[in-house]
Amino acid sequence: MTAGIRVKLSTMMFLEFFIWGAWFVTMGTYLTKGLHSTDVQSATAYATQSLGAIVAPFIIGLIADKYFSAQKILGVLHLLGAALMYYEYKAPDFAGFYPGILAYMIIYMPTLALVNSVSFKQMKDTTKEFPPIRVFGTAGWIVAGIIIGLLQWEQKGALASTFLMASVASLGLGLLSFTLPDTPPAKKGQQTSLGDIIGLDSIGLLKNKSYLVFFLASIAICIPLAFYYNFTNPFLNEAGMKSAAGIQTFGQGSELLFMALMPVFFVRLGVKKMLGLGMLAWALRYLCFAYGNVEANYWMLIAGIVLHGICYDFFFVTGYIYTDRLAGDRFKSAAQGFITLATYGVGMLIGFSIAGSVVGHWQTSANSHNWQSIWLVPCGIAVAVLVLFMLLFTDKNKTETQPGLDIEEPSSSLEI
Repeated sequence: MTAGIRVKLSTMMFLEFFIWGAWFVTMGTYLTKGLHSTDVQSATAYATQSLGAIVAPFIIGLIADKYFSAQKILGVLHLLGAALMYYEYKAPDFAGFYPGILAYMIIYMPTLALVNSVSFKQMKDTTKEFPPIRVFGTAGWIVAGIIIGLLQWEQKGALASTFLMASVASLGLGLLSFTLPDTPPAKKGQQTSLGDIIGLDSIGLLKNKSYLVFFLASIAICIPLAFYYNFTNPFLNEAGMKSAAGIQTFGQGSELLFMALMPVFFVRLGVKKMLGLGMLAWALRYLCFAYGNVEANYWMLIAGIVLHGICYDFFFVTGYIYTDRLAGDRFKSAAQGFITLATYGVGMLIGFSIAGSVVGHWQTSANSHNWQSIWLVPCGIAVAVLVLFMLLFTDKNKTETQPGLDIEEPSSSLEI
């Protein structure tokens, strides 16, 4: 890979996650304070991420993989995204805002796979070359949060500007995409099955009892995750934290730290303990939020944010590795698509539905909530999932010695 291509791919990854981080973290605060939406409406807006995750495989499987180069589709989607983000910037109320965010997430979620496809095509050794490129994505998310904090858009009631910022960045990435190296469709002229699109060909993994437990736990743990994505920023602003969006980037910083330490922990702890610690961190995060405040217990708010690194890396990254090893070479891609659809699609869709109702139930006035009672709900869910997982999951650090799913005959599925 040449230095010029590396710079382009790094810039692509930076802008991809800068765009998302520019508005996603603070959208809940903007909706409730800027557009005077209800907590349920806010959760409904966040649930568009899950709907986008469910639709994304069909866009990739039916269009990107068969007909058009990935970088061209990436460019078109981000140009459309720029227009939709500007539409959101001008939206006068929730009724006008929701259709735009729904359309946006349907076209944005597929770009997460497209930037990976464009990157992988240029690499000879993805394990060595991809991480230094992907880290710019996390940096983009962090920079977006820092900008919001420095400009004090939360305190000034100017969070509509986050959508304008995302629109400009999306326009830039849309134009940049057409200059990226060519990534032709991988399955041009081939038939595509429903199983290929949503990963159903990997469903044989569920015959493994431990993997079935992990699969169900992954869906269940996304319920408390939805609380974090949707309501952390409104909570911190309501609690009186200054530049909350900027401080929330500590979570991405810890994600980078623990990602670097993952190999060490993985060797010492193994799959079960890693997954268990990830879920325990989820419970501790919400316990910190329940009893934290900006006075005597400010440290608990910071701790709850910083725990994001353990929550995400120890559970999701370990889960991806576990799935990859158990699936075998033949079904790796299908298995990853299947677990992503289940978690970010089904699991978080359930989570956002529950979160909105819970937060709305504990609203005490127009701009006040009983946050202690609210955060104890996802804390309780995380504890319940943890206990059941530790009791039922029996993998004993021997995943690498187990036969892969690819020793089995693939199931037949509907061709498209």
